[in-house]
Amino acid sequence: MDSGVRKSVTVLTSSTIAFVTCFMIWMVFAVLGLPIKQQLHLNETEFGLLTAMPVLSGSLIRVPLGIWADRFGGRIVFFLLMLVCVPAVWLLEYAHTYSQFLWIALWLGLVGGSFSVGTPYVAKWFRKDRQGLAMGIFGAGNAGAALNKFLAPALIAAYGWQAVPRVYAVILLVITISFWFFSYPEPKAVNAKQPSLKAQLLLMKNPQVLKYSQLYSVVFGGYVGISLWMVSYYVNEYQFALTQAALLAACFSLPGGVLRAFGGWLSDKYGAYKVTWAVMWVCWVAFFLLSYPQTQMSIRTVSGHLDMHIGLNAIVFTVLLFVVGVALAIGKASVFKFISDEFPEDMGTVSGVVGLAGGLGGFLLPIMFGVLVDCTGIRSSSFMLMFGTVCISLIWMHFSLKSQKHQ
Repeated sequence: MDSGVRKSVTVLTSSTIAFVTCFMIWMVFAVLGLPIKQQLHLNETEFGLLTAMPVLSGSLIRVPLGIWADRFGGRIVFFLLMLVCVPAVWLLEYAHTYSQFLWIALWLGLVGGSFSVGTPYVAKWFRKDRQGLAMGIFGAGNAGAALNKFLAPALIAAYGWQAVPRVYAVILLVITISFWFFSYPEPKAVNAKQPSLKAQLLLMKNPQVLKYSQLYSVVFGGYVGISLWMVSYYVNEYQFALTQAALLAACFSLPGGVLRAFGGWLSDKYGAYKVTWAVMWVCWVAFFLLSYPQTQMSIRTVSGHLDMHIGLNAIVFTVLLFVVGVALAIGKASVFKFISDEFPEDMGTVSGVVGLAGGLGGFLLPIMFGVLVDCTGIRSSSFMLMFGTVCISLIWMHFSLKSQKHQ
C-alpha cells in the first residue's frame, strides 16, 4: 500500500471513529432525557425541546464550521471542535434545573457540527468516482445514535443517569487526542487557492443548494428527529422498559447509520437522482402505514355489532421502522453525492448550508412531535407529519430536478 492510499485510509478511519463519538454525544438526550423528564416532571413538548436543543446548536454552527474547514483545513477545525465540547459533556452531571439542562445541551450540541467539517475533509483524500463511498463510510458515523442506545441505558441501569456524562466526556477526550495523532492535513492544503468569504456566503443563495437543503432536511432531519423520539415512543405507546425500548429504537438508528456507506456506493453507481427518488417513495409508503393510530371500531351489521381493532403491533412497527432507517441512510448519502458532483471546490461551505437545513429539521421535529401529541393525544401523529414532509419532497424533486432524471 503506497503512502497516499495509506494516509487516505487512516484519515477515513480516524475521522469516522471521531464522528461516531460525536454523534453518540449529540443524540445523548434520546435516552438520558427520559430519567431527566421524570425527575423534572416535563410534558411532551418540554421533553421534545430538551432533546432538540443539541441539534439546534449543532445545526447553526455547521455553516461557519464548513467555511472554516474550507479556509483553514478540516483537521484542525475538527480537533478544536471536539476539544471545546468535552467540558460541556462533563458539566451535564451537575445540572439541576430545566434551564441549566437547556443551556448545557446547547453547548455540547456544538459537537454535532462535526459532520460539515469531516465530510469535505474526508472527500479531499479520494478521487471523484470514490467520493460517494468515502463520504458514505464517514457518514456511517450516524450509527453513534444506535451506540448511545446500547451504552446509555446500561450505564443508567448500573450507576444512574449521572454516570453517562462522566463516561461520555472521558470517551470524547480520548477520541479527540487519538484523532489528532492518526490524521493528516489535507493534500495540497497549503497551496490551494482559498475562496473569498463573499463567494462562500453567496453559495447560500444558490437554487441548487436550496433544493438539496430541503431534501436533506427530510432524510437527515427525519433520521435525527425520529432517533430522538423513538425511545420515548416505545415506552409510552407499547409500555416497554427503558432498556428494551432503547434496544428496539436501535433497529432504526443502527441501519440508519451504518448503511450510509451502501448509499454512497449506490449513488456512485446509479446516480444521486435515481437513488434519492427511490428513497422518497419507500419512505412515503412506510410513513403512511406508520401514521395509522391504534383504532377501536364498532361496526353495525345485520346480526349486531362487530368490534374490530386496527393498529400496528410492536413487531410490525419495528419492521417498518427498520425499513425507514435503511431508506434514510441511503438518502443521506445520495443527497451529498449531489453536492460532491456539483460543488467539488466548495464542499465545506455547501455541506455546512445543507447540513444546517438537515439539522434544523432534526431540531424542529421532536418539538413538533411533542406539540402534536399534547394537542391531539395521538402518538402516531409524528409519522403523519413525516408523511407530509415526504409528499412535499416528491413534488419538489419532480418539478425542480427534471433534468437529472435520466442521468
